[in-house]
Amino acid sequence: MSKDKSSIGFGLGLLAGVVGGIIAGVLYAPRPGSEMRAKVKETICDLAEKHSPAVNEAKRQALDSIDLIKYKLEKQYKKFGNMLKSKKMRKAKELEDISDYDFN
Repeated sequence: MSKDKSSIGFGLGLLAGVVGGIIAGVLYAPRPGSEMRAKVKETICDLAEKHSPAVNEAKRQALDSIDLIKYKLEKQYKKFGNMLKSKKMRKAKELEDISDYDFN
């Protein structure tokens, strides 16, 4: 599980670095805006094609993690519900036992 977390962290860091680099490049570019927009568009398209499998894998891992967490939460919710039912049943049994005695 630790390896999965580190690979997701690496992927997010890589993505943040790429986005930051693109933004810095646009802000400090010596070219006119129309040329830079075309260059940025071309660069983004190239990066999307190049890193698409890695992004898809990171997305798949994230969805798998979400499914696992959802399963664990549902399991704990059911366990908690069963615990509450058990306590209610125990309390009802105690009240039933008490009401069996007729003090009149």
